Amino acid sequence: MDVVTGSFGYIGKYITQALLADGREVKTITTHPDKPNPFRRKVKASNYNFNDPVKLTQYLEGCETLYNTYWIRFNYRQWSFEKALANTKVLFNCAKDAQVKKIVHISVTNVSLDDQLPYYHGKALQEEILKNLGVNYSIVRPTLVFGTEDILVNNIAWTLRNFPVVPIFGSGNYKVQPIFVEDLANIAVESSRLKGSEIIDAIGPETYTYAAFLKLIGSTLNRNITYIRTPPFIGIFLGKIIGLFVSDVVLTKDELRGLMMNKLTSNQTPNGKTLFSQWLRENKEAIGTGYTSELKRHFHWQENI
Repeated sequence: MDVVTGSFGYIGKYITQALLADGREVKTITTHPDKPNPFRRKVKASNYNFNDPVKLTQYLEGCETLYNTYWIRFNYRQWSFEKALANTKVLFNCAKDAQVKKIVHISVTNVSLDDQLPYYHGKALQEEILKNLGVNYSIVRPTLVFGTEDILVNNIAWTLRNFPVVPIFGSGNYKVQPIFVEDLANIAVESSRLKGSEIIDAIGPETYTYAAFLKLIGSTLNRNITYIRTPPFIGIFLGKIIGLFVSDVVLTKDELRGLMMNKLTSNQTPNGKTLFSQWLRENKEAIGTGYTSELKRHFHWQENI
């Protein structure tokens, strides 16, 4: 039996699908166990119970592999990176107490304890908790994840559909290597079979400059767009303006700075199989047709915000 965090979410859902297809029994722990369960009776759901470690440990008993996707994109109200780290420590300690054999942890490429970006620094600290736990682990570090339910790539496409002029921040020469969410899920599941502990980057087979990435999406959507190069702070400002209209956090400073620092690339050999360009052509009628709200999906999913 395996446990996946966030099976009703994005990456967690695809890991769960891969495990079920492999004949594994799966349970999930989630912030919203009352969300509609796409797996129905196949996947039992429970709250994280960070405040009740005994109950959380009991739920994890009999688990062979814990797949952890738990993290937050940005600080919001009572949710913070510091709180997410504390919750991660509780989760990993409970997994150890429950004698979980291995933890597969979804991180992000190019994290460092010396990082000045809070998102990436927090992810590095999350990895350190796992490395010092005393349980075998696989740390899987994806680049930019894309898929049908994706937020960031979908909202880039939404922007390109709705605005005739689109900014390219700075030079636009920084790079991305997008990884398909199903490929990421398969890499995560395959890593659970490896003995010992390891760190693996999850990388798509295509590399783009950010400018080329934007223009590929725009041309595939048959949009006639004027691209203008702007200072990075203009991007943050425009993101806040759009955010007021869609009641969401569109873009964070960490995301923009990380992108411009080439954090969404890797020097390792690509292990993803799906071409972003091909996926984009196959999904061009659907991607970006509506705005996807981070706040509504993860913080206010039952509210009309």
